Amino acid sequence: MSSTSTPLPDSLARIVERFQRRTNPKQRYEQLLWYAKRLKEMPEDDKTPENKVPGCVSQVFITANLEDDKVVYQGDSDAQLVKGLVALLIEGLNGLTPDEILQISPDFIQDTGLNVSLTPSRANGFYNIFQTMKKKALGFKLGASSQALS
Repeated sequence: MSSTSTPLPDSLARIVERFQRRTNPKQRYEQLLWYAKRLKEMPEDDKTPENKVPGCVSQVFITANLEDDKVVYQGDSDAQLVKGLVALLIEGLNGLTPDEILQISPDFIQDTGLNVSLTPSRANGFYNIFQTMKKKALGFKLGASSQALS
């Protein structure tokens, strides 16, 4: 089943299952491109240095908002496959609480089979995008903690 220590949220588990049904790397790439096409347009005003994901070869931007104690991400990339990774993560993490996001390990990428298909720089990019999304969730959690203390 899953190599992650905590169970994946349903949204992410469904994505992993979709990729597990793809038997070869070409089909997995096609699935990533499908996610890229579905990604909502990100406003150009949000493509700022503060929202840029560090450590990515391509240009990647991620924003996060907290709505009803749930994180809502938006993102974009100038590279289609990376845009697919962004879309996959957004679809898998949107609507979760900061705590739920912080419990997810990036190891789930191995369950998709994408780790063997991605170039080292794209795999590193995936990790950096995921870590950026977790940092934004942590910021919401810490913000809530400091508000509770005041």
